[in-house]
Amino acid sequence: MHGHEDTYKPQGRFAKWMDERLPIMRMMHGQFIEFPTPRNLNYWWTFGGILTICLVAQIVTGIVLAMHYVPAETLAFNSVQHIKRDVNYGWLIQSMHAVGASMFFLAVYIHIFRGLYYGSYKAPREVLWILGVLIYLAMMATAFLGYTLPWGQMSFWGATVITNFFTAIPIVGDAITIWLWGGYAVTGATLNRFYALHYLLPFVIFGLVVLHVWALHVSGQNNPTGLDVKSPSDTVPMSPYAISKDLVGMSAFLMVFAWFVFFVPDYLGHADNYIPANPLVTPPHIVPEWYFLPFYAILRAVPDKLGGVILMFAAVAILAFVPWFDTSRVRSTRYRPIYKWFFWAFVFSCLALGYLGAKPAEGSYVMWARIFTAYYFLFFPLMWIIGIIETPSEMPRSITESVLGKGGGKAGAIAAHAAPEKR
Repeated sequence: MHGHEDTYKPQGRFAKWMDERLPIMRMMHGQFIEFPTPRNLNYWWTFGGILTICLVAQIVTGIVLAMHYVPAETLAFNSVQHIKRDVNYGWLIQSMHAVGASMFFLAVYIHIFRGLYYGSYKAPREVLWILGVLIYLAMMATAFLGYTLPWGQMSFWGATVITNFFTAIPIVGDAITIWLWGGYAVTGATLNRFYALHYLLPFVIFGLVVLHVWALHVSGQNNPTGLDVKSPSDTVPMSPYAISKDLVGMSAFLMVFAWFVFFVPDYLGHADNYIPANPLVTPPHIVPEWYFLPFYAILRAVPDKLGGVILMFAAVAILAFVPWFDTSRVRSTRYRPIYKWFFWAFVFSCLALGYLGAKPAEGSYVMWARIFTAYYFLFFPLMWIIGIIETPSEMPRSITESVLGKGGGKAGAIAAHAAPEKR
């Protein structure tokens, strides 16, 4: 798909001069205007663009916030209040950054589940998928570090609890924890280190996103049928078709984003985090942000500290190996009648783990967390087994046929061959 014909024609003397020396506009035109996209893409493919908007918004608002934030143990909490109350439009910038983190994770979870449903990880897109997992890991690290910066009660105790889990790692665990803390407890030194890393990581994410988009444009986009592009009739130029679709989806997402920012900016936060950090008072129930709750439930489902830490990190790392767990010759779950049930059970398990992660680690909550954790990890070997024994449903012969119906693929191919003759 990356080998499409280049029709870019620079307009004006400066454009021609620049094109001969550094053809940036030619590259942008080829990759974001002419780039052939499958004609059957739906709104689930909008979330890549939505994630780009979220990343840019987080970087821009983060740079502005960094100009006013003070990473000092005695001043951090008040500096956040100063930004919200005294800085021009600080309330808007801070709300956009805080809500933006949640919107970023909401979009990335939908993006991941869409990729799992439609088999976007299968050959030749394995590297594309692995880069996506690395972006997700970097997002999690960035979000955790950022959650500590307001230096409220939940920020302080969340940092204390999570960093303490590194001590369970044999040999190097204590050294890692002391390095993160900058001493022997969570203090102002810890806050300063987390601030520096939180500022750096978004630019690492940006670099990984560039590689992710590059890999996407080399292998080409997947589509709801999971079929490869077989003829020019299977695709349409990215502009105006795909871009118009994405603009509609992005507008709907931004309206939800704006509703949270302007009407309930603190709804997704925790009430205890609006109390200054106090090392002498432990909150009755320490919980992370909502987007970490499934992994927090997995962590607490294991009675052994080291075992819980291993499973928590394994829950993310195992996603990188999905291309090799799935043995089916069919990409899209739409044509996999058996696997479809197991996939939706996996989605339900993730949602259930998120609910259980917000509950106390006691009684039936722990029992159910163990059940859903077991299924979470069992799902991946099940992919391998189901791919071998499953008989897929009947599939269309081409992407065009999936849009126009039977005969559509043939008609589209005839039209594609006839079009050059008319020109």
